[in-house]
Amino acid sequence: MKNDYSSYISETARELKPSGIRKFFDLAAGMKDVISLGVGEPDFITPWNIREAAILSLEQGYTAYTANPGLIELRQEIANYLGTRFGVNYEPKSQIIVTIGASQGIDLAFRTILNQGDEVLIVEPAFVSYAPLVSVAGGKPVAISTSPENGFKLTPEQLENAITEKTKAILLCFPNNPTGTSLNKKELEEIAQIIKMHDLLVVSDEIYAELSYDDTHTSFAAIEGMYERTILINGFSKGFAMTGWRLGFLAAPQPFVEVMLKLFQYTTMCAPTMLQHGAIEALRNSFHEVEKMKRSYRRRRNFMVQTLNMIGLDCHNPGGAFYVFPSIKATGLTSEQFTEELLMQEKVAVVPGNVFGQSGEGYVRCSYATSMMQLQEALKRIERFIQSKGISNKSVSEHVKVEY
Repeated sequence: MKNDYSSYISETARELKPSGIRKFFDLAAGMKDVISLGVGEPDFITPWNIREAAILSLEQGYTAYTANPGLIELRQEIANYLGTRFGVNYEPKSQIIVTIGASQGIDLAFRTILNQGDEVLIVEPAFVSYAPLVSVAGGKPVAISTSPENGFKLTPEQLENAITEKTKAILLCFPNNPTGTSLNKKELEEIAQIIKMHDLLVVSDEIYAELSYDDTHTSFAAIEGMYERTILINGFSKGFAMTGWRLGFLAAPQPFVEVMLKLFQYTTMCAPTMLQHGAIEALRNSFHEVEKMKRSYRRRRNFMVQTLNMIGLDCHNPGGAFYVFPSIKATGLTSEQFTEELLMQEKVAVVPGNVFGQSGEGYVRCSYATSMMQLQEALKRIERFIQSKGISNKSVSEHVKVEY
């Protein structure tokens, strides 16, 4: 065997770039007194009743495999949830799969619908895994860059201009990671008209659906004519504070699910049994906890947006998720320069916007899924940092009126 292993590794895998987010997490990991605004997960512990249900299932001996697509009780609860909450009705036995996180659902979707060279439109700034997952499935990711002038929203004109004869699908994520942008029903309907006209498929990542602050979340599958062409992705990580549980689900027309289930059977078997019991409890009895967490996030969002704008970093008001995406162009630094210097000088970790696509350059992603005390201290440090760049000349971070 050769000492050079590169010849044994697939070209697709070798050419994938490492996650740009991890680089800055690794830098921050070895430093003391760092405030991280980089981690995209709730700072809340999973509600006790959910943890208790998982513990109880172990005590009662539920440690065997479940059916491949998940416990039928859980799939029924997911169907009830999607129908009641978002007005989309799926058959629990044939149209729903419980996955290992939402990411696996996206991976299964692309592996199911893509042939070699098919193009998938990705609205940027976008979560870092979307384009690589398209590539791994043999497709070609094509970016549609959005801008802050309209709140990073995808327009019908942008979509129309990006479509080619090779376009097979579009990936939508609303509320968006990293910008927090949401589209209302009317805006989604306008996008849907273009999708229908060009006979495209849709992978709709709605993992942040429960964290919509200003408008009720509209599922893309609920838009007229979109149900039959949409693979809906969701999960428990964000809304229910269950990131480490790695539990998601997908819902789609039966012909898609039949193929995805074959891939799932060969790679996974089933999601962990005790975690599925916890998820049943989450959907049955935990929405009051979700509302408490959402109120706290809304308060933090308001504080972050107001303060960032007042200290000189332009920041649009996100409609959901738990991120703000301020512009750092006034500093004259690139996204990576800003991130590295802020970390070294003030020990605040944020994520450079360019890792989310070319249109993210000149921005940074800050997660507000941490305590108000930590956010207040982080904003003081950020303000001090940009003052050192000659941007801000007054201290305001302690005097912002936070609206609930």
